[in-house]
Amino acid sequence: MRITVFGAAGNVGSRVVAEALTRGHEVTAVVRDPARYGELHPAATHRTGDAGIPYDVTELSAGQDLVINATRPAPGREHEHAATAKSLLEGLAGTGVRLLIVGGAGSLTVPGTQGAVAAIDDPRYVPMAWRHIAQASNDQYEVVRTAATDVDWTYVSPSAVLEPGTRTGTFRLGTDELLVDAEGNSSLSMEDLAIALVDEAETPRHRRGRFTAGY
Repeated sequence: MRITVFGAAGNVGSRVVAEALTRGHEVTAVVRDPARYGELHPAATHRTGDAGIPYDVTELSAGQDLVINATRPAPGREHEHAATAKSLLEGLAGTGVRLLIVGGAGSLTVPGTQGAVAAIDDPRYVPMAWRHIAQASNDQYEVVRTAATDVDWTYVSPSAVLEPGTRTGTFRLGTDELLVDAEGNSSLSMEDLAIALVDEAETPRHRRGRFTAGY
């Protein structure tokens, strides 16, 4: 499979690139600044581009099977999350290239609330300090969820706590409800998120929908 990864030098993007390469896929790793090429996996094809520019999305997805967007806006530029989602959908329209977007957990519902409470409104899962980026991710998801588009998209909401860790390969999948453990904690390593993303790339199970992963 030929995969383009935007945000390939980031915490999630770099792990997705490594996971895909390990499985034998051809990966084009995209960053906005060529000065970051040294941070990219040497086995990937290195390209410069911006997921927020539809022309770049179209150009860098040409001949590919799938685009994975793992970009994250800089502090103070959270509004770019939704704008980037629009750009990705515009740039991929009519191409037949699938799209996987790594989003946030804020729009997932809290277990035991019958879908009435979103994670963004529960400080156990989204502390006030995270609320700005959580809201930006919710806006991002709304753009994708409501778009009138022919793009074959999938949106991925990780667990509330997503950190570098261990590649265990042992995790659960869900759809719209936050996954929590017996103590009520919601977490996932970035390494295991990369597995879940590449699994979905290889065997699509959530086309035009959303899924989550967690322990």
